Amino acid sequence: MSDIEFKTIQSNGINLRLAMMGEGPLVIFCHGWPESWYSYRHQLPAVAKAGYKAVAYDVRGYGESDKPYEIEAYTMKNMTDDVVGIIDALGYDTAITIGHDWGGPIALHTAALNEDRITATGTMSVPFTGRGPMPPLKLWKEIYQDNFFYQLYFQKEGIAENEFESDLNRSLFITYTNSDGRGMQNNLEKGQSGLVPQKDKNASFLDGMEVFDDFPSWFTKEDLSYFVSQFEMSGFRGPLNRYRAQNIDWEELTALDKKLKQPAFFITGTLDPVNFFIRSEEPLIDRIKANYENLLFAEELEGIGHWTQQEAPDEVNELILRFLQEVS
Repeated sequence: MSDIEFKTIQSNGINLRLAMMGEGPLVIFCHGWPESWYSYRHQLPAVAKAGYKAVAYDVRGYGESDKPYEIEAYTMKNMTDDVVGIIDALGYDTAITIGHDWGGPIALHTAALNEDRITATGTMSVPFTGRGPMPPLKLWKEIYQDNFFYQLYFQKEGIAENEFESDLNRSLFITYTNSDGRGMQNNLEKGQSGLVPQKDKNASFLDGMEVFDDFPSWFTKEDLSYFVSQFEMSGFRGPLNRYRAQNIDWEELTALDKKLKQPAFFITGTLDPVNFFIRSEEPLIDRIKANYENLLFAEELEGIGHWTQQEAPDEVNELILRFLQEVS
């Protein structure tokens, strides 16, 4: 990390910590839950070397960025305004956004809401879906009823925070290793296809999850230590508030009821639990292209779980660089 420049900037009324490499057209990487700018440690050098200013940042609520307390501070509109503020603070007119997990909607919605500022965008794990048919939390309640669903569990303020923060090493290790390729393959062999085992709605997030004896090939003890250090600073309230703000998003973002205009890409793993929501017999690109005007490619990476760009950095970097070349 010695070649990475860290900088704190003001954006949308808060401070955001940036990790930057290179010079050239601006590419902003948005991370997901429960992660950090560090999730793009493999992408920053590759994109910078290709002639771009590569910037990953701590999303509000994470790491060394500001951590507002209120749920309303974590709406998607605030998240997208944060990205526009990064563009302004670095003196650019436009940028390309790339995101993973919750960073996917941040990258995509920044593009959809700011067509003059975002020239291209792409995501891993989560494709563009536009605005849903009803408030998401209402939809999840109708679907899951008496069964556990992690996003509904996260609505109970303080409960999930206490579970994760009581032992950060354990909770983060279990979370990362249960939804990567190895963890998901293990789940499938047990007859489980989701992020967490099937259980009663009163269960906790970590209940029933596998506790592996060793680290997977993509993730080291040192990596875990860095992520833990970030959550020791931030705690989990801000990250969980993103889930709690979803119904506000549905009311606010009526402008998302349209196709995404900018050139875009999508990458997922065949074992990503999010992928099970869109799985069918159709090719991947046919499953999602209805929401895009210019989807350049959609790729599935065999045997890869949820942490796409960390589990398969070489393949992901090759695809990102191909995309940047096409849209430059």
